[in-house]
Amino acid sequence: MGKKVGNRQRKTIICTKCKNENYRDERNVKNTTEPLQQNRYCPKCRTHTPHKEKK
Repeated sequence: MGKKVGNRQRKTIICTKCKNENYRDERNVKNTTEPLQQNRYCPKCRTHTPHKEKK
């Protein structure tokens, strides 16, 4: 499988409580202009917390 070409970029998602970098996610930069924000499990906090895209 080849390298993806286009507007998709991999972004790092960090926990809003402990500021730990937990996940990497892909998003289309042209279609979604606002930063990613998801509810994910944080292994350090051991709970589901809001995660935001790293600046």
